Amino acid sequence: MATLTPLALKDAPALIESVFPAQKVSFEAQKERKAGAGQTLTALGSYWKGRKPLILVRAIVLGSLLPPTGDGEADLAIFEKLMAFDDEGLARRALAANAYSAAKLQELIPISDPERYFSGRGWRRDITDDEKLVLYRRALATLPSYEEKASLCKRPEEMDQGWLYAPVWPVVNQHYGDLGLNACSFADLVEQLGILRYGKRPRVGDTFSGGGSIPFEAARIGCDTYASDLNPIACMLTWGALNIVGASQEHRAEIESAQRAVADAVDREISGFGIEHDANGNRAKAYLYCLETRCPETGWLVPMAPSWVISKAHNVIARLKPDSANKRFNIEILADASNAELKAAENGTVQGGDLVYELAGKLYRTPIKTLRGDYRLPDGGTGNRLRRWDVSDFKPRPDDVFQERLYAIMWISNESLGKSRPDVFLAAPSEADFIREKQVDAIVSENLTEWQANGLIPDMAIEPGDKTDEPIRTRGWTHWHHLFSPRQLLMLALLRNEVRKLEGRLQSEVSVFLPDAIQRSAKLCIWDSFPGPGRMPKIAQVFSDQSLSTPMNWGVRAWNYLAPVFIGISDIHDRPPVTRSGFVQSSEASAISEECELFISDPPYADAVIYHEITEFFIAWLRKNPPQPFDEWVWDSRRALAIKGSGEDFRRGMVAAYKTMAEHMPDNGTQCVMFTHQDTSVWGDLVGVFWAAGLQVVAAWYIATETTSGKVGAFVQGTVILMLKKRTAGERTGFKQRLLPAVRQEVASQIETMMHLNDTVKAHHGEPVFNDSDLQMAGYAAALKVLTAYTHIGGEDVTSFALRPRARGEVTVVDEIVQQAAETASSLLVPEGLAADTWAKLTGIERFVLRMLDMETTGAAKLDNYQNFAKAFRVEDYTRVMGDMRPNHARLKRVSEYASRDLTDTTEIGATRLGRLIIAVQQLLKDTEPQVIVDQMRGEMVDFLEVRSLLTDMLAFIERKSREPEARHAAEVLGARLKNLRFGE
Repeated sequence: MATLTPLALKDAPALIESVFPAQKVSFEAQKERKAGAGQTLTALGSYWKGRKPLILVRAIVLGSLLPPTGDGEADLAIFEKLMAFDDEGLARRALAANAYSAAKLQELIPISDPERYFSGRGWRRDITDDEKLVLYRRALATLPSYEEKASLCKRPEEMDQGWLYAPVWPVVNQHYGDLGLNACSFADLVEQLGILRYGKRPRVGDTFSGGGSIPFEAARIGCDTYASDLNPIACMLTWGALNIVGASQEHRAEIESAQRAVADAVDREISGFGIEHDANGNRAKAYLYCLETRCPETGWLVPMAPSWVISKAHNVIARLKPDSANKRFNIEILADASNAELKAAENGTVQGGDLVYELAGKLYRTPIKTLRGDYRLPDGGTGNRLRRWDVSDFKPRPDDVFQERLYAIMWISNESLGKSRPDVFLAAPSEADFIREKQVDAIVSENLTEWQANGLIPDMAIEPGDKTDEPIRTRGWTHWHHLFSPRQLLMLALLRNEVRKLEGRLQSEVSVFLPDAIQRSAKLCIWDSFPGPGRMPKIAQVFSDQSLSTPMNWGVRAWNYLAPVFIGISDIHDRPPVTRSGFVQSSEASAISEECELFISDPPYADAVIYHEITEFFIAWLRKNPPQPFDEWVWDSRRALAIKGSGEDFRRGMVAAYKTMAEHMPDNGTQCVMFTHQDTSVWGDLVGVFWAAGLQVVAAWYIATETTSGKVGAFVQGTVILMLKKRTAGERTGFKQRLLPAVRQEVASQIETMMHLNDTVKAHHGEPVFNDSDLQMAGYAAALKVLTAYTHIGGEDVTSFALRPRARGEVTVVDEIVQQAAETASSLLVPEGLAADTWAKLTGIERFVLRMLDMETTGAAKLDNYQNFAKAFRVEDYTRVMGDMRPNHARLKRVSEYASRDLTDTTEIGATRLGRLIIAVQQLLKDTEPQVIVDQMRGEMVDFLEVRSLLTDMLAFIERKSREPEARHAAEVLGARLKNLRFGE
């Protein structure tokens, strides 16, 4: 082990520059994602979609502070202990999860003295956790992979931190003995390493803080933090993460008590109005509304819904009954509908963009565009003849195209009110219910102007935009309060008023929970008729996706259904609190003035969520009279200042942001940029940004952060972690002809080092540290490390290069070099069992298929792997060789699944030697004689004899790797015939 002195640590590289347990971080990040509502920060609201996993943030912070000692394997072992990824950490995490019962352990492993641990088939009462751990270690050792072990465990943040890490600190202190560490907690470790590196406890900054995961986790493990965001909703979430989720258990309980007091006060007011109870004492839980419009052909008022199924699990439907006298339809609620009636109800009166209904045996169909009166504008845009609502409107006027109609109510029976599992039933509204609706309208009408003046409900206009045009175009809504029904406006006004009555800091803390309540109580909330077998319908949130879509029918929560959303931190009482201070500021990234030793950011890019538009939904509610410290922020989305995800403005904004961050960190400071996109042009833009900001890439890692999604194609499941430091070498000029060899050499050196560590760790522990995606990313990093060390490329200043406009389809020198690095890296990743000289002769699509065939034998099924390698091998359309494109179930086509049209000379794979081999194997599977196939191949391939060894090598590879036994056998037979073919035969 190399000696690492306290004096030398100031200029020592960070461990993350050379070692990072990317595969294990990937699994743990996905485990955290799959926890859903169990994720720590979603307690503040799941409407912010871009939070990075906390376990990933922890790994980055620790990896940036820990130094390498010269012993990569030992350094990695320490890193994994600190992340609780090691065998001991896993055993403790599994025990905390009660992963094994006493009976299961006795079945799983031989125990020579079971009476020491068990009484019958259960644990002895006097058994200790330390004694249980003895058996848990042995049980986990029977599992072959990290994923199988970790899947049984609690996440590290769910654990008692003192007990989980008790055995770790002595080992850490000993490993870094030359530094004089004496850590007993993360706070100790972080502060001691920070003082040695920077002379002070380190401060982590995030200038695109979003949902707050980066500053929150950094503060929780002992860093001081600075967070800023242009968006005040992001600032509120970040502040809430630090000060509410990160509060002590005692203070969290105080906040929850205040929330309950507010909820009880609103409940008393609503109950006093008598607007949620019927004459029998039943209380409404939810209301179901739909649009209603007049058919231009018949003059009838027709209710609008894509489906009339109300509860699929309980066979409850709505059925339209013609009312000829009033030229409209009554809506009756039918419980216990037959399967045929349920099936028929699935087809509503809105189908494929049309209003569709039957009357007197005749079917009528009118495009909704016609109902709205859509037309084209001279500038190419669209308009319509819907009346634009006024600021004083809160419901449709009688002559509006679209009316709003209550057609079902979910009730809680009087006898079961207050029970944990109350009796719930659905019914059509009665005349008394419509009277209560009018009572709600009267209350809102009487108070609307005063509520708006006091900021209890919005009076803010909707500014047109990519996302905000939707409610204007489809409904004629012009102000944000139009997105809410009268009942919702009343509840939210009462809620806001009660929150304002709280004193001091509690008002700010409780206010953080308002946005989540607001976005679960709008006319954009879809009624989910089938949330699961046996379950009653539920009402979705507005931001189930990142849009402002306006449904034809929607659900409205009554207060007893909305109140639990507002009381949202009880499920995180067991999380460890934040140990350090954090400062949150509403500011654009290029205007910060705070110094930080480590900046970690997840910037906007390409197709990122357009938060600067959709969060105006919340800003409209919260902008008037916010409590401290929210009153120090700008309560406006400031669209003009927001960094949009591509183009020249994007590059300029990003350069300004990252240049400012570089100026506000010490010379030995570090930046980490999280990046989630596969578009090579965006990669090129980012490289230019860092270049112009005076930053040099020192490492890159690939983390699979996302979980299964229905999306395919360009959907990316991973996050690239780029590590950067200040460029300190002064003026340097490089030319492409010299850069390319330097890049190839650096890529080869980097991958060789990583593969050596892989081999060493695999020999001791059975699993490699890095997978192919990690090694591929290392190729990118090596290229960027070389490239970003220069200030001029081919005589052009890098700042000018980064900011100049791009021509459509332009391939820059950066694009060329990055692609060259990817190809160099990929050329070194020869699949196991394939000769290196064979690999060197293959085309891109051949390499892709064989590489992924090899990966599939290890159980890899992530779509992002296929995306990344397709890009590296320059495959034109990898989807043509894919058998499954689901993100977590991706796979290649099996040999038998290729159609003849897939293997013609005009297709990418069909024009290759591998394509011809696939045809040959298929012929053999259809009982064509082997010699006939060989003769055909010889006649078709002019270089047959020269490539025969290449063909046999690929067939041998298919024989070993194919998932189809018949294809393996056919490849073996054909390979043997080719191998034994005599010259001149």
